[in-house]
Amino acid sequence: MTRSSKSLSRRTVLKSGVALTSMLAAPGLLRAEPAPVKVGLLQPISGAFALDGDLAKIGAEFAVKEINDAGGIKALGGAKLDLVVGDSRSNAEAGAQATEELQSAGVAAVLGGFASGIALTATQAAARYDLPFVVDCAVADTITERGLKNTFRFNPNFSMATAVALKNLVKLNDDAGKPVKTVAIVHEDGLFGSGLAKIMQEKLPPLGFQIVETIAHPTPARDMTNVVLRLRALNPDLIVPSHYFNEFVLMARTLQQQRVRAKGIYAVFGGAASSYRFVNEFPEAAQGVMDCNHWGDPKSPITAKLRETVTAAGKFYAYNTPINYSLVKVFAQAVEKAGSADRAKIIEALAANEFDSGIMPYGKTKFDAKGQNSSALPLNTQVQGKDIKVIYPAEYADAKPVFPING
Repeated sequence: MTRSSKSLSRRTVLKSGVALTSMLAAPGLLRAEPAPVKVGLLQPISGAFALDGDLAKIGAEFAVKEINDAGGIKALGGAKLDLVVGDSRSNAEAGAQATEELQSAGVAAVLGGFASGIALTATQAAARYDLPFVVDCAVADTITERGLKNTFRFNPNFSMATAVALKNLVKLNDDAGKPVKTVAIVHEDGLFGSGLAKIMQEKLPPLGFQIVETIAHPTPARDMTNVVLRLRALNPDLIVPSHYFNEFVLMARTLQQQRVRAKGIYAVFGGAASSYRFVNEFPEAAQGVMDCNHWGDPKSPITAKLRETVTAAGKFYAYNTPINYSLVKVFAQAVEKAGSADRAKIIEALAANEFDSGIMPYGKTKFDAKGQNSSALPLNTQVQGKDIKVIYPAEYADAKPVFPING
């Protein structure tokens, strides 16, 4: 027993020695590739918001490639990011289902969500697994008001965005000699549009604006004739719309066809007002339209590269691309700071640290106790000629506002 044992021990040592020699002869074997970090991207790849989901995916893929080409996650030995895309199919129920699928795929976190209704159900589904979820564009305040420790929001919420939008609207009107006195609000009747309309109804009158009417419409909407006929009868100085791409385009085109010309269209999170598809396909309807929306820093060279990438793919650039590019960058920093792809450690890292904000104009991203990025900032844009220009705030502006646009 003892001899056998000694003999076996010797053979084992010899075997180990041979193996070690082989490994030293092939040093690459000693440096096994670290396991990739799977990151989920939840976007509407199909359905009514598919255009937004596609542009978001391009931005996220661009960031993943940049990070991987630069050596991956340093804290994990150069682990590469592996983007796993979930399709919310543009509705809240499917968003929760897709989150369950991303959970099954073993992602370390989920990014995205896009619309408020989808983000609400998806973050709730992720919370059951303590799966970190960082929202990209959804704006309903309630998303970060439910005490979910897994949920963070990169972009500004309703309240933050409307505060900025109203401050800039007052400046715009004052600088032009106060041409706007009456306002009509037009909004989609879901969580997004209704929430914004409610805030506008409360905040505009104390600032000296008379609201002549608030008009709601369903999403999707197939016809805006009745809405525009009502606007014609009301004849407001300013139209403040909040709806998604298709409805925004439909309303703007109908306004043009019916020759309804307000002194300005001032959107808040206008679905088409910050989209080059709208500008290119309907340039006359788009001229002069202003928006307060998610928008990348126009002075960043990365913004130009992203726009070139989108255009080279035969598509039209919009806000979804820069915000999802930046979101992946924030996630990668969180993994670096966590030193782990463990979900709990990533949540701790997101909650405790501040991050570079990619090309979004947020300065340093820092999530507050509820998970809201306290430095998130929308930019005011305006369609001028064939371009979309930033008009506020001054440090990001690349053009001066044109206002009023009629009369």
